[in-house]
Amino acid sequence: MPQAKTEVDILIVGAGPVGLFLANECARRGLSFRIVETNAGQSEHSKALAIFPRTMEIFDMAGVVSPFLKIPNRVTEVAMIAHGRKLAHMQFEPDQSPYAFVSMVPQDVTEKLLVEELQRRAGVPEYETTFISAEQQGNSVVAALNHKGDQSECVASFVVGCDGAHSVVRHLLNIPFEGAEYSPSYALADIETHSTLPSNELQLCPSEFGPLAIFPMSATRRRIVATVDQAEGDAPSLDLVRRLLAQRAPKEIEALSLNWSSYFRIHHRHARTLRGRRMFLAGDAAHIHSPFGGQGMNTGLHDIWNLTWKLDLFLHGQGNEQLLDSYSEERLPIIQSVIDTTDEMTKVLGTPNRFAQTLRDAIIPMVSRLASFQHAFVQRLSELGIAYHGSPIVEGPGSRYWDDSIRGGNGICSRFLLILEYDAEAPAKKAAKQLVDPLSNVVELRFGRHKGVTLVRPDGYVAYSSHEDSAGALKHVQALLERQTRTDGMTERKTA
Repeated sequence: MPQAKTEVDILIVGAGPVGLFLANECARRGLSFRIVETNAGQSEHSKALAIFPRTMEIFDMAGVVSPFLKIPNRVTEVAMIAHGRKLAHMQFEPDQSPYAFVSMVPQDVTEKLLVEELQRRAGVPEYETTFISAEQQGNSVVAALNHKGDQSECVASFVVGCDGAHSVVRHLLNIPFEGAEYSPSYALADIETHSTLPSNELQLCPSEFGPLAIFPMSATRRRIVATVDQAEGDAPSLDLVRRLLAQRAPKEIEALSLNWSSYFRIHHRHARTLRGRRMFLAGDAAHIHSPFGGQGMNTGLHDIWNLTWKLDLFLHGQGNEQLLDSYSEERLPIIQSVIDTTDEMTKVLGTPNRFAQTLRDAIIPMVSRLASFQHAFVQRLSELGIAYHGSPIVEGPGSRYWDDSIRGGNGICSRFLLILEYDAEAPAKKAAKQLVDPLSNVVELRFGRHKGVTLVRPDGYVAYSSHEDSAGALKHVQALLERQTRTDGMTERKTA
């Protein structure tokens, strides 16, 4: 039977923030795509809220950061308060990023901004369109879709499931969703309050009754997240929110009115793998965890940032299977780390054990003053400390790389950057040019202030670095590029 003709490069299932960011990345890179969404439109609720510095840098590199700078409330301090006592107060101002704050942008606004960016790039989500099933056939996936009762097929080179915790794509691939459920329910509420509490401060409130967090959305609007032993009604009432605040929060805060609220159950789970041949998982389809780190949406956006450049190179015949496999191999350790951190934070904040509470309340004031603790806290919460050490396509720590040359949407896209020092010796510059010339579709030669040789991936992480610009260092670069870009005669036909 002849191979079915590919209609699009990538079929995106789900139009939440993660799917919309993937659609924007496809449009930026010139990849053909469809993005389908079962719901009739975008979310009307705030849901996910915090956008961390590394995510803002990613938005900057992707060329979509501008609208996100115009509207958010910015958090630059974090306090831990228990029984009216401030256990810790830390500045959240990472000095190595232009985005030295946490942006408080409600999810419905995030989706609106990403849809508007997508429309500017001539893309649009297809609402009321449900992904039913798919069959992988050679170099394509034939997906069955339903739009208001009308059945159709979409043939894609790849399918990416961004379709949430109950992902149809994950179930179709029969990928285990490993982990467990937290026993309490969570109450989420957006309230109007007064301006007594600082609008730039996030409060974490440990309590024997369960943890509570207060995220400032503006000077007088707060997001409340708290565990509840038993749900009361279909959604948390203003009375319940007031009782939770009186029980666990600083006495200064008062809920004047309720804008929106919801109950939800939370698991700490992740997919065993993020790839099933031509089908991938990202966002909540791949991982879910406690909301007390605020990192769920951010982690999903980072999934996309890691995956899209690899699909791009593969679709252009420049990447190989090892490159595609590296998506799971790189992201799963990061996902597991996020789950472990948020799980531990949830347990520490909400332990009912009196001895553990006393120990926590005694230790936190001491360790939170240590410069090393504050640095580690900021690095983890900001996600600037994410690195891909141990990846099969990285040599060295795999740390983040940042300078002004990779900003704005055109600074870094589909090619590696081989960066030499401005003052490198002439033989080194010549050798680097000889390496890059036959690989011009994959790597670009640039010059910068860093001493030696640095190979930067298309996602702004360092694949290799050496303080020397020697022939040996360049051979390492060449071998590393060949390891993930050599196609062994197998190339992907790029769709028109």
